[in-house]
Formats: sequence, C-alpha cells, structure tokens
Amino acid sequence: MILHLDMDAFYASVEQLDHPRLRGRCVIVGGLSGRGVVSAASYEARRFGVHSAMPMFQARRLCPHGTFVPPRMDRYRHVSREVLAILHEFSPRVEPVSIDEAFLDLAGTESLYGPPAALASTLKTRIRCALQLTCSIGVAPNRFLAKIASDFKKPDGLTVIEPSQVNAFIEGLPIARVPGVGPKTLVKLNELNIRFLGDIRKFSEPTLKAIFGSYGSRLCELAGGFDPTPVTPDSAVQSVSSECTLAEDTREPAALTRCLLQQAEDVAAALRQKGVRARTVVLKIKHADFRLFTRRVTFAPPTQSSKALYRHAVRLLEAYPRTQKIRLIGLGATGLVPEDAPQQGKLFATAETAGEDWETVDRTVADIKSKFGDGLIRRASLTED
Repeated sequence: MILHLDMDAFYASVEQLDHPRLRGRCVIVGGLSGRGVVSAASYEARRFGVHSAMPMFQARRLCPHGTFVPPRMDRYRHVSREVLAILHEFSPRVEPVSIDEAFLDLAGTESLYGPPAALASTLKTRIRCALQLTCSIGVAPNRFLAKIASDFKKPDGLTVIEPSQVNAFIEGLPIARVPGVGPKTLVKLNELNIRFLGDIRKFSEPTLKAIFGSYGSRLCELAGGFDPTPVTPDSAVQSVSSECTLAEDTREPAALTRCLLQQAEDVAAALRQKGVRARTVVLKIKHADFRLFTRRVTFAPPTQSSKALYRHAVRLLEAYPRTQKIRLIGLGATGLVPEDAPQQGKLFATAETAGEDWETVDRTVADIKSKFGDGLIRRASLTED
C-alpha cells in the first residue's frame, strides 16, 4: 500500500499558524502586484472561488475583504522539513514530490503501526500535535490512486482504497480527475462518451494509442488499476529555480537586478536545504509578448552562495539584448552536485571565487531568520523605501 500526504492549503495555513489574528479569515498568499498570481488560498478564501494559480487581481475582485500576504519561502521550507522528519518516523521509504506533499511506501510498517488506515490516522494526529497543521491523506495499492484519494475529503481528510475496492473506485472516478487529462484531451474523451476512468475499458489499447498517442497506453494502465511507478526515496533533484512576474513591463536594469537578487537568495536557500551546490546558473526572461528565452553559464567551483548566483545571473542579463520590455524574470540553478563532494581548491583568490565565502554569511543569516523571524534581517537593497 502507498500513502500520499498533502498538507492543507500549506502556505496559507502556515501564515494562520504564525499570525493567530488570521485564523478563520480569508488568507491569500502570492505576488501582491496587479499581475501576481495566487500561490495558496485558505479554505475560507476558497469558498469565494479563490484558488492557486489565479491572477491576483481576480482574487481581489472575488474576495476584497481577504488578507493578502507575500510568500515567505524560507519559513515554508522550514516547516516542510519538519513534516518530512515526521514522515521518516513511520517509513524509511519517503519521496517528497513538492514542498507540501510526499509519498510513503507502507511495506513492512504494519507490525509497528497496524493496518494502513490506522497508520494514516496516527500520522495525521502526530502532525497536528507537533505542528498545529492539518493534512489530507490517501492510501491505496499504487501511487496514482493514493494521490487521487488524498484529494477526496479535503481539508483534514483520510481516504483508504483497499485492493478489493479498486475496480469500483475506478468505475466511478470522473475522467477529468485523472492526471494528464487536460482540456484538449477531455474534449476527445467526451467525444468517445468516456465520462469515467472505467469507461476506458471499453476500448482496446491500439485504439487509444491511435487517438491519444503514448498517453493511450497510460490510460489503459490506470483503467486497469495498474501504476508501476515506485516510491523512490531521496530522488535526485535536477534543478532549483525562482521567478517573478514584474509589476510592469520594463527594460530598467535596476528593477531587473533587484528581482535577481531576491531570487538568488531564494535559490541559495533551496540549495542549502537540499544539500547540493550548483555548477550552472540559468537566466529566464519572458518578453511582454510572452516569448520566452533562457541563457545559461557553467562555472567552477560549484556554489551555494547567493552572491555568486547573483553575480552570474547579472552577467547573463548584461549580455542579453534588452531591445524589448520584459514581463517575467527568473533565476535557476542546475548541474547540481552534493555539497560534500570533493572540490579542486584554488591557489589564488580571484574575482570568480570571491563570492564563495558568502556561503557562511548566507547560513548565518538563515539561522538568525529561523530563530527570530524573516523580517529581522535583510539586504538593504531589498528593503522597501
């Protein structure tokens, strides 16, 4: 049996936890500019139609009395680490898939915690008591069904699909809830009179492949209750990134580099959390006409330093022909290696290595923030006038 845990309205719930005055109120977390998007909405706000990925201006129109707050990623990552630590108390096979959700393979846990339903209930209580947060859990014979089940009784839900219940569950599962079924695919499925996942069984795999390509085979698997994807603990992270949509389209270097500085701090914090260093920095730029471009540079030694990440990103920006206004800018880090991997030392300090000692500063600042709050210490250039 596989367990999928999904923290309820994670960012908004952490804000309500840290600020008791927000409990029971509509809380919307996201970019506060008119062109920002909603990262998370409390369940109070969802009653007014607000949801993640919604444009912020639309959320303000639907919920004008809501409390709108900017995201605090360092804080959310800290709580996420605490959640993962609790999950590892129950199973060594834990696979985080995002900051607020993870899979557990429950093989071998029954002798310690009882049947899967009992373990899931105990886990929910453990998280509630330790962190004062709620989660929703789905338990099923495979990953696909476990993830679907975790979304059934939100918030604070628990849904268990026993092996004997799989066929009946698939017969009644709306096809729109199946991962990978987007608007265009849904139209084609409806044209075939496929309303539920169980309806897929009426068609042969060659027929579905002819219509949907390789996804046709995937639909056949899922309709048969089969998902071979294992829970993979400590799956390797390929990249870390941060991006933002600007308050207004611009070519001004000061506005662009200010965004890159904040993103360098966010990416450096994520690299430290994951215990890796980066060998490549990627600059992402979206023009006002929504055309997307990337530029990258690879360097040595690999780094976790926000100063080094920022320096490389600024150089990429300076070399980029800013003939059009920019709508979105982002900084990514890839080419990741373990932070304890041996590195070739430098005999002489250079401008290229001058930023590496900044890792110590980054860690010290992170320790201060974790103890006394994010707002206590920040870069002067990121402080609002």
